[in-house]
Amino acid sequence: MDRWTTRREVTSRIPTHHGMFRLMLFTNNFDGKEHLAFVMGDVHEKENVLVRVHSECFTGDVLGSLRCDCGEQLEQAMQMVARAGSGVILYLRQEGRGIGLLDKLHAYNLQDEGLDTVEANLQLGHRPDERNYTAAALMIRDLGIRSINIITNNPRKIGELRALGIAVQNRTPIEISPHPENLKYLLTKVHRMDHILQIKDRFQLLEDRI
Repeated sequence: MDRWTTRREVTSRIPTHHGMFRLMLFTNNFDGKEHLAFVMGDVHEKENVLVRVHSECFTGDVLGSLRCDCGEQLEQAMQMVARAGSGVILYLRQEGRGIGLLDKLHAYNLQDEGLDTVEANLQLGHRPDERNYTAAALMIRDLGIRSINIITNNPRKIGELRALGIAVQNRTPIEISPHPENLKYLLTKVHRMDHILQIKDRFQLLEDRI
């Protein structure tokens, strides 16, 4: 980690339906991408800061696609930070679990043929999840956050951040209701990617009906 650095290029005021955020754009010498932080309130030198590490999803975040839970998770995370009065949403530019938008759309076509998200990525020559959280760790350090309460269902994300030196003090779940379009996607997260979801029984009830 010591050889990687990040630089906060600009900070702008962003009023939203959930309150006032500061939008910060970061560059780094790790992956050459521009990553973002939505920050509410004072988080510098604070403990147990509510943090969502969110990976870019054009189809879900922008178009409102129902194939995944990404857009709904982003909206819910903003609501959670607003209710807490402070917190951070890191927006990482790693579309499609790191495989990029082009292959993500190819993966969608494979999923329509019957593959799940893991199988589709593997058929395209990718790993099931190619995301990296080094940029997130660099941004958390730049913001001066001492420890975080991470909004996630993904234990791998917690493990990787801890391996990068981030003190993850607590975990807050973020669960989206299943429906016919995202059911297989959510079940794959649970059964093949070890995500922690408390609504498995609702998955089964919905699966039995379709």
